[in-house]
Amino acid sequence: MADDIRALKRRHLIYYLEVYNDETNDLMGHLVDITTEGLKLVSKEKIPEKQTFKLRMSLPEGYFEQKVLRFEATSRWSFNDVNPDFYDTGFSVPNLVPKAKDIIIDLVNQLSFNE
Repeated sequence: MADDIRALKRRHLIYYLEVYNDETNDLMGHLVDITTEGLKLVSKEKIPEKQTFKLRMSLPEGYFEQKVLRFEATSRWSFNDVNPDFYDTGFSVPNLVPKAKDIIIDLVNQLSFNE
């Protein structure tokens, strides 16, 4: 399936950062991995597929001048996690502004596991 082919390797961070729906302030889930093209969240609730969300991610203290990163992302798929009490959801982030892209690159460089 074409959606399974990635140009960038997913990077797992040392933090499970919180990601919120910026319009409702509801916790969408915790960040599992991220690239400048997409991300994966783990959540308690199944996130509807093929919907675009305005998201807000809390950034770890001490690494960035700003405390949050805001961006739009479109849900592509959602399946049960290995733990059946949770769901994994993949998002694409096709319209990242350059500042957001730079923050994600810095997140990956500073906070990802050495793989």
